[in-house]
Amino acid sequence: MVLIATNMLRAGDELPGERELAAVLDVSRETIRGAIQSLSAQGILEVSQGSRTRVCKVDLSHLRVVIASSHRIDSYDLNSVHAARLLVELDVVAHAADNVDEDLLQKLEALLEAHRNCGDDAMRFLICDREFHVAIYRACGNPLLADFVTDLYTYMMEYRRGAMAQAGAIKASCEDHGEILRALRQRDRSAVVAAFRHHLTRIYETTREMLASSEWTRQNIGTT
Repeated sequence: MVLIATNMLRAGDELPGERELAAVLDVSRETIRGAIQSLSAQGILEVSQGSRTRVCKVDLSHLRVVIASSHRIDSYDLNSVHAARLLVELDVVAHAADNVDEDLLQKLEALLEAHRNCGDDAMRFLICDREFHVAIYRACGNPLLADFVTDLYTYMMEYRRGAMAQAGAIKASCEDHGEILRALRQRDRSAVVAAFRHHLTRIYETTREMLASSEWTRQNIGTT
């Protein structure tokens, strides 16, 4: 439900298979199957025999996903959110670098491999991307800050999907994540912060380009 409420998954999207979701979300296939059945009963997912499970047209923007709803986060301007991410998120990942253990590194390695198997599918990539970021945030040792930066991560997800659908975007993000993982493996606080700063700056720049594109807005948001 979190992925739908934050606009990472949209009406009509086909969910990845149970095996893939279980691997990326680090839960059992039974847990995935139960969640799908529950969301289907609520009219959030459509399950059809012989075809992929699809997201139904449903408005979940009112839900408080972590601390604030995605609608609330999206009410801030891009520069304010980027400044907040640089101020808070870089401190969070610096502490994560101090706390990293082998279990986290193995999880991030598996997620990075899942990234590379997404091809050009922006939706599948962003599911992996979110898990990669959140796993690092949680390692900071402060659950409140981890939830706060997770909220910031969800900013303008509709535009992020558009940005990730551009040629070369997924490859560039995978390369950024590879640098972050290498720095974490070295337990190098400064290198982790530098790698994240580079990554956040690229996210800021690509999101700014999407926001400035009136053509993209007309085609995908429906405004004039």
